[in-house]
Amino acid sequence: MKPYGIYLFDFDYTLADSSAGIVMCFQTVLKKNGYGDITDEGIKRTIGKTLEDSFSVLTGVTDTGMLQRLKDEYIGQAALHMTANTRLFPETGSVLSELKNRGARLGIISTKYRYTIAELLDRDFPPGFFDIVVGCEDVREPKPSPEGLNYAMACLNGGRENTLYIGDSIIDAQVAEAAAVDFCGVLHGMTTRDELSVYPHKLIARDLTALIEQD
Repeated sequence: MKPYGIYLFDFDYTLADSSAGIVMCFQTVLKKNGYGDITDEGIKRTIGKTLEDSFSVLTGVTDTGMLQRLKDEYIGQAALHMTANTRLFPETGSVLSELKNRGARLGIISTKYRYTIAELLDRDFPPGFFDIVVGCEDVREPKPSPEGLNYAMACLNGGRENTLYIGDSIIDAQVAEAAAVDFCGVLHGMTTRDELSVYPHKLIARDLTALIEQD
């Protein structure tokens, strides 16, 4: 793959596997509220959506007040369990370090809260390793809106032609398309190659090592 000056990443199922923590938090909240028949696989299929959208998909609830209550309960559970149940993918650290050694700037665009991501990054990376982290509290419109991606590029003074966005889901592919930046899909998550291939892409790769392989 050709080198880029800026690499912007989704977080869940792209840099790290948070699925154990996410499933734990969702199941705790769902069962508490009478939804005991939701499968773990069903929950995993919603990773990458906002919490409100995920709960609505899983339960059929559309009332905004109820969705906010479920979200608040999830946030409470996540504060207790998420970091301990999140692990970087095996190649993440080495690939990102190599990109930095080559002079690239790195960022994260996620539907997670930035403070949650920061806690995970503090555990696994040195201070200041990432040039920017954009969480759900930093944007008015969540993904698939390109707002977060556009904001990161503006902060880093990066041109679209010099930016690559990397993610695992259809939502991520839609973000890149809306922002008119190159997209690389990775197959760490629940989305298949065929599902990602529908959208414009430079590459769909098994994992992140493709980012440091030369054309």
